[in-house]
Amino acid sequence: MKPSHGDRVLVAMSGGVDSSVAAALLVEAGFDVVGCFMRLGTPGDTVAGTTLGHKGCCSINDAHDARRVAAALDIPFYPLNFADDFERIIRYFESEYHAGRTPNPCVRCNDWLKFGRLHDYASGVGAAWVASGHHARIDYATGKARLQRAVDIGKDQTYVLFGAGGIPGVRPRQLDQMMLPIGDMTKEAVREKAASLDLGVHAKPDSQEICFVPDDDYAGLLERRDPSQFTKGCIVDGEGNELAHHEGHQHFTIGQRRGLGVAMGEPRYVVEKNPLANTVTLGIRSDLNAHACTAGEVSWHRPPESGWMPCTAQIRAHGAALSATVRAGENRCIEVRFDEPHSAVAAGQAVVCYEDDLVLCGGWIDTVERQQ
Repeated sequence: MKPSHGDRVLVAMSGGVDSSVAAALLVEAGFDVVGCFMRLGTPGDTVAGTTLGHKGCCSINDAHDARRVAAALDIPFYPLNFADDFERIIRYFESEYHAGRTPNPCVRCNDWLKFGRLHDYASGVGAAWVASGHHARIDYATGKARLQRAVDIGKDQTYVLFGAGGIPGVRPRQLDQMMLPIGDMTKEAVREKAASLDLGVHAKPDSQEICFVPDDDYAGLLERRDPSQFTKGCIVDGEGNELAHHEGHQHFTIGQRRGLGVAMGEPRYVVEKNPLANTVTLGIRSDLNAHACTAGEVSWHRPPESGWMPCTAQIRAHGAALSATVRAGENRCIEVRFDEPHSAVAAGQAVVCYEDDLVLCGGWIDTVERQQ
């Protein structure tokens, strides 16, 4: 079902230019718009060892900006207290890192909050739709909503929205109640629209960092939260030979080259972390090459076919589209095989598969098959 003019729409307003213009476009189109801001704490609160109110995509300054835009558009505006829900995302981030995986809390935030809890709130205020300022589109060519890449490919955010397709038998599709008003616009056009409406956020820079780790010091955050998880261990080569010692495997990420504390003849990279043995394994760049991965918690955006399906696969929010094939497995899993080996595949990240510019499916990487 497509939205109809006059429908009530709940708009997630982050205080940035994208969500502000999304709300403005819906007002202009004649929708009954209600704005909201997801409050993750109050000024001065400490969340994950970070004081809220100055950085990230959900700061107190962002809340003020969102409120001012709502006032300029003359729409109702409500701050929603999601602090307890947000703690769940931080715990997920912690547990994944301590397990030696590479988490993506921004995608989880979309799954659990923006298009999870927010949909629950929308129904409570009589809103048939939830809208956001993500750079993505919804295609209705087949009569059923399909998530489609944005016109501005460089800003495309379909990767972080793949969970809206639902998980059969676990989570319903949220895509059927979503609106993405700016997906047909370039970023430049979005800013020009905001300036034409005299919205004060038209020149506001995009948020770049994880909102609860504004200094990008992931290990520092984790150690402040639970120092007992950090213990000294060994840095080894592919044969298990000891090269050096580390202060906790959490200080390293797969693919890391700098700051290893090991001087060798040719560049070395982190190719494996073993949290049980508390070891970090180094190798040469080719040791990172992966030819396949498996993923769980899979969200399908259309029914899968039997056997292998050609696709392009994306394993980073702004990564390249890799030529690949995908097939459905047991227990809501998929297997993805890359036509050419790729070095940036890591357990804990999401892999999203596309048919041309339409999302086919996506899931969370469980295992990675690297070339020997």
